[in-house]
Amino acid sequence: MTPAEREALEPELRRQFDAGELHAVATAAIRAYGPELYGLLVGLARDADAAAEIFAGVCEKLWRALPAFRWESSLRVWAYVITRHHFLHWTRDRDRQRRQVALSDVSQLSELAAQVRTATAAHLRTEVKDGFAKLRETLAPDDQLLLNLRVEGNMPWNDIARVLAEDGATPSAREVAALRKRFERLKRELQALAKANNLLP
Repeated sequence: MTPAEREALEPELRRQFDAGELHAVATAAIRAYGPELYGLLVGLARDADAAAEIFAGVCEKLWRALPAFRWESSLRVWAYVITRHHFLHWTRDRDRQRRQVALSDVSQLSELAAQVRTATAAHLRTEVKDGFAKLRETLAPDDQLLLNLRVEGNMPWNDIARVLAEDGATPSAREVAALRKRFERLKRELQALAKANNLLP
């Protein structure tokens, strides 16, 4: 999805939300943002089954929490916040339990989540991407998320800061500037590692 398509989508989602068409909003949001969210989870979890489990939970949470969404950010940013929280929760619980989140009461969304996973998985499998994914494994989850949001998601800095904030609060200018510096440092580190591993000329 291009930035222009995203820009056009958000007002339409808000219109549908205001009209009480929550199922349409959830479906459109998962279709539009699902591939990038699932791609992010595959990169973070480094396990397609785990990413599928987390993504199912993200879809369920988005569906259930949508009526309380206050539009303090774009729906895309909110979906990333949900994804980050679900991933962090999964990392804390993965050693204690492994359970598949059932979407039995939202079967259409369950099918939609499966379609997005299937369509996105093929695109994610390339040799270079696999090489960079292995390099990213050395980074902390929030550093991986920062790189993904900026590089692959092309997300604005203020939105990235909101996704990474513990409470989803509006970021200060200082916090945004610190994120930019952190991003540049991570980029330099990854470029050096990529050259050392013959992924870059």
